[in-house]
Amino acid sequence: MEKFFKLKENHTDVKTEVMAGLTTFFAMSYIIFVNPDLLATGADIVNAGSYQQVYNGVFFATCIAACIGTLLMGLYAKIPFAQAPGMGLNAFFAFTVMAGFGYGYSQTLGIVLISGILFIAITAFGLREAIVDAIPANVKTAISAGIGLFLAFLGLKTAGIVVDNPATFVSLVDFSQIKTAEGRPAVMGALVAIIGLFLIAALFKMNIKGSILIGIIVCTIIGIPMGVTHLPESFKIDFGGQFKDFLDVSLFSCFSGLGSLFEGKDLLSAIFTIIMLVISFSMVDMFDTIGTLLGTAKKANLLDKDGNMPNMKKALMCDAIATTSGAMLGTSTVTTFVESSAGIGEGGRTGLTSVVTGIMFLVAMVLAPFVGIIPSAATAPALIFVGALMISSIKELEWDDMSIAIPSFLTIIMMPLTYSISNGIAFGLLSHVIIKLACGKFKEIKPFTVVLAVLFIIRFFTIAM
Repeated sequence: MEKFFKLKENHTDVKTEVMAGLTTFFAMSYIIFVNPDLLATGADIVNAGSYQQVYNGVFFATCIAACIGTLLMGLYAKIPFAQAPGMGLNAFFAFTVMAGFGYGYSQTLGIVLISGILFIAITAFGLREAIVDAIPANVKTAISAGIGLFLAFLGLKTAGIVVDNPATFVSLVDFSQIKTAEGRPAVMGALVAIIGLFLIAALFKMNIKGSILIGIIVCTIIGIPMGVTHLPESFKIDFGGQFKDFLDVSLFSCFSGLGSLFEGKDLLSAIFTIIMLVISFSMVDMFDTIGTLLGTAKKANLLDKDGNMPNMKKALMCDAIATTSGAMLGTSTVTTFVESSAGIGEGGRTGLTSVVTGIMFLVAMVLAPFVGIIPSAATAPALIFVGALMISSIKELEWDDMSIAIPSFLTIIMMPLTYSISNGIAFGLLSHVIIKLACGKFKEIKPFTVVLAVLFIIRFFTIAM
């Protein structure tokens, strides 16, 4: 293990890597239940299969695809990042492509398969590395801070500390509602998360190993008497029946979907729509992954002196293969999860972290009721805490130069406000190009950066995401 993962060289050990892998898994385990629900709901809307059958099929597809993608990251790229069907991309799959454009479940999987094959081709020919090189240095630095804010906002929202408000969009949870039966559960969840955040910060300050994982476990336990952690009535699972639904409904259904993509549709219109959908899936996944890799790796000191990530091409190929295999298994686009930051914040530095996380996804197929016990209020503090760690990169930016400050600021602020890493990078690239052009600094703009900016404009004005 030492020879393969180079643990000493990366200043880590087996215990730290295992705890980091478990932390990453618990931080992103919600996807095991949320992804099947979203895709099954979309299939139900367009009558593309019964909700329960699609849910069961996607449940297994989610676990297996996450395991494959994460193990690839650990064993091939040897970096501590996990993969699973991405949030946002699955909603786009279910509610835009299926419910909006009227494509069936298997047809949409076929479109994802095409985008996955495109990923592999782009990565094999080095185009993705060219894309990474085209991102300005200041935007790369801002990505880490932007992901920090995005993680913190995600955690605050998941915990119920920040809530919807029709007048101001967001506001603080009303703690006074703890006195009412209707409001008490939400307030209790927020309190558990706040306790967890303070606990993790204190343990981290005292250099206690596994501070984030300990925080998640403690929050889960104290959540029981507070009514936040709900124990299931039964820990039994109909493994055989659910696995049969996976074989019947999800596995390889993308191929039948490919054969029926143009049925009942105008050929030219269908071709244009499919091309734009493939581009949308591709661009969001590509820049979400690139942003997560660069931003998180920077905080973990995994970048070289030029700001590049070793094994970036291998990591991108892992992402491409995971998306393709995920489509064949029966789930939406698989991408690198920003929650990997939780494990890296716990000290994960090698592929061993990913191997542990990947194995946990297999275990989850059998022990789903146990995994489901952990409430979002217990994992949210980990995201908020890691967000605080990552925001520190903001001090490296040159705020006196507006041609650097504005693209950096937009990269940072648009990630949490639009709930998308890809959108943050898009606004950073667009503003960089436009401001440099306006200042007449043409030589400071890389040609491929302009190409990417144009592609984002096309995507924004054709298909919303």
